[in-house]
Amino acid sequence: MSQRDKQVLEFRDNDEAMALMGKFDSHITLLEANFQVTVIPQGNRLLLEGSPASVSSVVAMLDELLKIYRKGHRLTSQEFEYALSLTREGRHTSLNEIFADLVYVTGRGKKIKPRTLGQKKYVQAIREYDIVMGIGPAGTGKTYLAMAMALAALKDKTIHRLILTRPAVEAGEHLGFLPGDMQEKVDPYLRPLYDALYDLLGVETFQKYMEKNIIEVAPLAFMRGRTLDDSFVILDEAQNTTSEQMKMFLTRLGFGSRAIITGDITQVDLPRGKFSGLAEVRDILKDIEGIRFCYLTDKDVVRHPLVQKIIRAYDLYQKENN
Repeated sequence: MSQRDKQVLEFRDNDEAMALMGKFDSHITLLEANFQVTVIPQGNRLLLEGSPASVSSVVAMLDELLKIYRKGHRLTSQEFEYALSLTREGRHTSLNEIFADLVYVTGRGKKIKPRTLGQKKYVQAIREYDIVMGIGPAGTGKTYLAMAMALAALKDKTIHRLILTRPAVEAGEHLGFLPGDMQEKVDPYLRPLYDALYDLLGVETFQKYMEKNIIEVAPLAFMRGRTLDDSFVILDEAQNTTSEQMKMFLTRLGFGSRAIITGDITQVDLPRGKFSGLAEVRDILKDIEGIRFCYLTDKDVVRHPLVQKIIRAYDLYQKENN
């Protein structure tokens, strides 16, 4: 007969118990499905029974999550599932390191924090390096976290301007055939950047910063010939830069400035025969001190849980067909 172990986890009150057990005990269901444990709620405590290794791992994870909860972090179901995946890999001790790292507080009081180990490493790289390349699939928070870090630097007055830029690459349409003047033509390409800034700053603060030229949102072509001093510069959708555009952007950086380049090298919209500047720069700058490459994966996706599965399915399909 296999050895069994029992341990009890105590909570201070019902709120703690609800946070750890989940709505309608959904977290308990996940624990029992992922580990060889039986979890029995007993008022403000949990009785865990199962194999010694599983019980020990689950209790250690729940203890860690309880400490995080007591520091004021309200755990989401998606974060709980991510905690389970780290625990299965034997890395539950990273949970506090991830969830306790406050990056920025929005005008509405929303706390922006990394939510995965990959995001935590990305945020730390932005703190330590002047140029960071954030490469990974959609939904991994590459641009949003970079913006939050930039706004935090703006608030601390370590930089004086935030410049956001994107290449205006035609995904099936040509700029010349779109209605309106040049600004109206490029605005659709920049809309995701505006949306993120509205969320982080609020509309009024964003408009005030734009009027004072503290924040600038512009197509990549508008960067040519400039020197950007004391600025935090973010190049989004960098997989759609050409080799020449990437070189042009990187050489705009002036004194006291920092640059974050984000992109997904599996989603290149360049015309046939054009090579992605982001894919190329990995080989050109890989040995340059002061530049950091951060690779995020489907494990770092923080959108709807189905998005992770969609990304994995596409990756598998492309590997099989290549």
